[in-house]
Amino acid sequence: MAQLTLSIPLFSMFFAYSLISGVVSTTFTITNKCDYTVWPGILSNADAPALSTTGFALQKGETKTITAPASWGGRMWARTLCTQDSTGKFSCLTGDCGSGKLECSGSGAAPPATLAEFKLDGYGGMDYFDVSLVDGYNLPLLVVPQGGSGQNCSSTGCVVDLNGSCPSELKVTSSAGDSVACKSACEAFRQPQYCCNGAYGTPDTCKPSSYSEIFKNACPHAYSYAYDDKTSTFTCMSADYLITFCPTPSTSQKASQGQNTDGTNTNTNTINSPMVYEGAALDQSGATPSTRSNVFGSHAIAGMVTITVAIWQLRHLL
Repeated sequence: MAQLTLSIPLFSMFFAYSLISGVVSTTFTITNKCDYTVWPGILSNADAPALSTTGFALQKGETKTITAPASWGGRMWARTLCTQDSTGKFSCLTGDCGSGKLECSGSGAAPPATLAEFKLDGYGGMDYFDVSLVDGYNLPLLVVPQGGSGQNCSSTGCVVDLNGSCPSELKVTSSAGDSVACKSACEAFRQPQYCCNGAYGTPDTCKPSSYSEIFKNACPHAYSYAYDDKTSTFTCMSADYLITFCPTPSTSQKASQGQNTDGTNTNTNTINSPMVYEGAALDQSGATPSTRSNVFGSHAIAGMVTITVAIWQLRHLL
């Protein structure tokens, strides 16, 4: 009987700790506001449980909600211009994960692709998230936290269309000649000063390039190169997240293969981003490192040791 008496307060303490430490599920609401179908892909961290899906179709105007367990980490992106051949092989012109199927099944996006990256319930019980152009860009993307708290719990993303203004040396085009994605300088040139590797593998030696600065000017709160931590990582406590592809009609570039049909938007929330994108010089566009041993790279923020640890947690996906 004494053991039973002790077990009740111990259980209560464990339950209270679970709530305090953020051991709860997180909801991702993914909405397609592009004027064409996209095929979202999802890659979980190596140490994170798999979600209910790793890839699916999202028609114009359609919304899908996914629940992630506590401490999940990974990335989400949109594949575009996807087709299935006569043998049943599924492939996409941008963001393809190489699985040959609708589900990505543990494979990441081939660059260039705009990425939303998350580490839930990380250092200090905070969620860490960002939108990254380090692997290039294929469409506008906005992440909006819902119901969370924290000094840096705000929206982030890249809501401008960089495809039309992408310089020719970085541009990816469709068979019809339309610009559908913009490579990073690392992907385009394979040089260490752009990829932040080799002799350029530290924050002191790898600096913004003329290409990454163009991305940064257009999307000041998105990652533009591997060590772009200070203005690009956001934190929330106990939030859910809205992920929107092509958040405004003016940013969606036509990329239809004639497969899309109208869908019903089941999301009744209106995304009002507090971010202001000013002075976007869109005469050209670019980004840096595309090839990284870890999905996010190994980042550091000078003078902020605790944030450095959290960034490592966020980016140590593979």
